[in-house]
Amino acid sequence: MVSFESDYTQGAHPRILERFVETNLIPQPGYGFDEYTASAREKIRLAALKPDADVEFIVGGTQTNMVVISTLLKDYEAVIAAKTGHISLHEAGAIEYSGHKVIELPCKDGKLSSKTVREYLADFFADGSHEHMAIPGMVYVSYPTEYGTLYSKAELVALKAVCREYNIPLFVDGARLGYGLASKACDLTLKEFADIVDVFYIGGTKVGALCGEAIVFSNLKKPEHFLTSIKRRGALVAKGRLLGLQFDTLFSDNLYFEISKHAIVMAEKVKDIMAKHGVKFYIDSPTNQQFVVLDNSVLEKLKQKLRFEIWEKADEKHTVVRFATSWATTDEDLIVLDEALSACL
Repeated sequence: MVSFESDYTQGAHPRILERFVETNLIPQPGYGFDEYTASAREKIRLAALKPDADVEFIVGGTQTNMVVISTLLKDYEAVIAAKTGHISLHEAGAIEYSGHKVIELPCKDGKLSSKTVREYLADFFADGSHEHMAIPGMVYVSYPTEYGTLYSKAELVALKAVCREYNIPLFVDGARLGYGLASKACDLTLKEFADIVDVFYIGGTKVGALCGEAIVFSNLKKPEHFLTSIKRRGALVAKGRLLGLQFDTLFSDNLYFEISKHAIVMAEKVKDIMAKHGVKFYIDSPTNQQFVVLDNSVLEKLKQKLRFEIWEKADEKHTVVRFATSWATTDEDLIVLDEALSACL
């Protein structure tokens, strides 16, 4: 069955698998001290034009978010996030499990505004009893957001200005960063993105890798003994080459950006197909995640022909669902989508 369920339902890009085979029997040091990981670090620094950036690799997004947040925050600090943010809803309380509260703020289209964050921080520190509360010590956003929307350059700059005012870092979850940067609605280069935010990660799991995320400390010094902190949290991979080799491949010959662009082209075709069939969009997403509203009876019929993600209840008779394209989506998949909608609507 054709799947639009997520952007990590396929394995890995064939070039990555080829390199696994090519390098399989070459002995390498462990824990990220291998030659492939060293090469990946340099290629990422070059792509972001950040020669002094610290780059580390972790297997998955939940571990990455937890490791970064829990190592950068003091034990009494909390992280600010959108109410719809990934760490707010889809991390099974991983951040709270690390001992840090997630402060959820209202958002629009999945995005935090600098005005909302500034007002919250001003009110918080104006409260005479704020020492009895978890102190906000970081702002977390996703690029793209959980609804596939994008922060503009101006919006990120404004958020960064608030963070600078209160001396707290801006951390960006880039699990789908490639798809954000490839979008026609994006007004940022990777370099500009890295210049603005303090720390972010480049998602591999959802963008062609078998697994893996690359943390980039772009305008913030990596915490002391960070490797030790990763290991304490159970996130250090002994065969670090597994991660390094994948990112070394993704950042060779512009592969990461080319396959990200492919997903966006496929998403635009999905939008065209949905519009042709009169399907109502829940939100206007310029990235690889498309959210539509389906009548529940149509949804049940469509589930027999396609895989997609049930997102949230719209009303008693309608449901918001997500269709996600990826680096591996094909034109043949889109033909199946078109035919399935014709049969069910």
